[in-house]
Amino acid sequence: MKKPELLAPAGNIESFYAAINAGCDAVYLGGKVFGARAFSNNFTNEQILEVVNYAHLYGVKVYITCNTLIYEDEVESFMEYIEYLHKISVDAVIIQDIGMMDLIRKTFPNLEIHASTQMHIHNLEGAKLLSSLGIKRVVLARETSIEEIKKIKESTNIDLEIFVSGALCMSYSGQCLMSSLIGNRSGNRGSCSQSCRMKYDLYNDETKLSNDSYLLSTKDLNTLEYIGELIDLGIHSIKLEGRMKSEYYVYQAVKLYRSAITSYIENKKVNIDCKEVEKLQTIFNRNFTKGFLFNESNDNFLNSFRPNHMGIKIGEVIDYKNNLVTVKLTKPLNRLDGIRIISDIDAGLIITKMYKDNRSIDNALEGDIISFNIEGNFKVHDSLVKTSDVLLNNQISELLKNNRKVDINIKLTCLLNNKIKLEVDDIEIYSEEVVESSIKSPIDKQKIIEQISKLGNTVYRAKTEVIMDDNIFIRINTLNELKRKMIESLDNKRRYIIPYIKKDYTCLVDEIKEEQGFNVLLHNEEDYNLIKDKKIKNIYLEESLYNKIEDNRKILKISRVINKHEEHNEELLVGELGSVNKYKNIITDYSLNVVNSYSVAFLHSLGVKRVTLSYELKKYQIKDIVDSYKLRYKKNPNLELIVSSIPEVMISKFNLLQYFKINNAYLLDSFNNKYKIEQENNIMKIYHYKKITEDDYSEYFKLGINTLRIHIEDKEDITKLNNIMM
Repeated sequence: MKKPELLAPAGNIESFYAAINAGCDAVYLGGKVFGARAFSNNFTNEQILEVVNYAHLYGVKVYITCNTLIYEDEVESFMEYIEYLHKISVDAVIIQDIGMMDLIRKTFPNLEIHASTQMHIHNLEGAKLLSSLGIKRVVLARETSIEEIKKIKESTNIDLEIFVSGALCMSYSGQCLMSSLIGNRSGNRGSCSQSCRMKYDLYNDETKLSNDSYLLSTKDLNTLEYIGELIDLGIHSIKLEGRMKSEYYVYQAVKLYRSAITSYIENKKVNIDCKEVEKLQTIFNRNFTKGFLFNESNDNFLNSFRPNHMGIKIGEVIDYKNNLVTVKLTKPLNRLDGIRIISDIDAGLIITKMYKDNRSIDNALEGDIISFNIEGNFKVHDSLVKTSDVLLNNQISELLKNNRKVDINIKLTCLLNNKIKLEVDDIEIYSEEVVESSIKSPIDKQKIIEQISKLGNTVYRAKTEVIMDDNIFIRINTLNELKRKMIESLDNKRRYIIPYIKKDYTCLVDEIKEEQGFNVLLHNEEDYNLIKDKKIKNIYLEESLYNKIEDNRKILKISRVINKHEEHNEELLVGELGSVNKYKNIITDYSLNVVNSYSVAFLHSLGVKRVTLSYELKKYQIKDIVDSYKLRYKKNPNLELIVSSIPEVMISKFNLLQYFKINNAYLLDSFNNKYKIEQENNIMKIYHYKKITEDDYSEYFKLGINTLRIHIEDKEDITKLNNIMM
């Protein structure tokens, strides 16, 4: 049974040290740029060097998140950053952008690349593609089921990394445009505004089904009891989420999963300490779900009550008068703990004063009746929850002062008239002087052991064996010098260097004919009858409509979430990398997140006929892509751009329509914007509240776009198309 890597998050230096001390095997963190957690503190280049050197002493690997989309004018600085990371021997970089993946693997062949969950790899064909490109590891989408993971594991050699704990996105990662299109803060650029954690009302036609609820806010993933299944599958890396969370959370999460892995490896059983789980819940929780990894039902995925920390229940209100609340405790409470009372309008505070029997106390026990001042409008039986525990935080802080140690076995051979020989690992060190005899003041074996084993602030903890002659004399300075050389040798060995190699980037692409034309995407037969006589290049049709229409211009649009790829010989519009690997006659859709010329060239080199650009591009960025492509490859790109549509802003395995047992619905936000909800093959699709459209299409043709696409959403689009085709 192979022991999996336990991979911990670090959003700041405190969390990094917490992860190391709690027993992780690897840690992932981001620099100040190009990472998908722009709002965590992150690490400067100097700090990254510091943590790499420190982690490697413990045998802990460091992976750097470079998992955002990279615009054309950022590529040079991005690659300078990647080169720096390679030179300081980071163990891998985590990448979302497919163009940058191709550029890095060709430029720095010795730098290990991990495909981010943002790359939306959720099926066997996607994993096969990355494996064929030499990508070492893929972080599978959180929605990937255990059955699909098993299939991928059995059919590829690529290492698999699986999220097992922490926050979940409602949307498939890398496939959400909600924050970008609503608030101009892109989740693909690390600045997600977490639109899914906002309140929404749900309507079925004009019937209101929910009121001011967090309908897109998920529970947190917790798979402790299922870790054995992942270990049995041979999963390479078990990953914890939490780069936005405190060092207390990181320490406790790593500790829990370290214990679960160890117990299963040793006893074939996962031992879970409920008290330790409760500590994690106290630090942060949104209630728990086992997630789609283990086929959680819709009913236990959503946390519509609150999008943030739930705390743990520690009592109930029994009286409230004049801003003085009286509660009966079911768990202890201490001064400086954080609390919240769950009522019609919640309220919380840090306990600075509390009373029992009319006297001030610092600590209250289970069963105590206490009171404290808090403003609100509370009722009997309202719940009291603890949201922070000062004693727990202090306890963890104390544990973090005692650094994790690396156990070493030292063998010291001290024979008369010979140099002292020190052996540790596969290192041998000899003293300058030879061992002398001494009748009057021979050195004691225990003295040698004590002197060699005193390793101070190093990461090492020694078990020392001494073989020696009787009646010998050894200077203490000699032992200290041996110890110094030993520590230096061990440090140098553990701080390994990954050989730096840099090569020229090349990418072979075909010549593309410059042409201008329009494509349309249709939703129904009625609209087809209105546009069928127009000089349209291609007509995209979803599977439900494709066989109903006979037209030699039609192209089948297939889903961007595919668990099993069917056989197709016709021309396809595809939206995920598995389909790029599986099919030959293809055009790629916007969901491939193409924002630079390297991504365009990469897809063309794989045989993609035409590449649709991302919604997240401005005109000057499109011009940069075209100009850079022509300059670098001496050929024209074949690009498509969607110029009128109501975009899908989210695609989710969780389905509100099934959850509420309805066929159609829309979400209403606090600004009265309506987001239509549809489903396709049990996958929920949420649409933008407004149409995104352009008035002057000709400008895009001048930029070098070959094909413009219009999604026919209403009769206004038909009129617009008629005007264009006149």
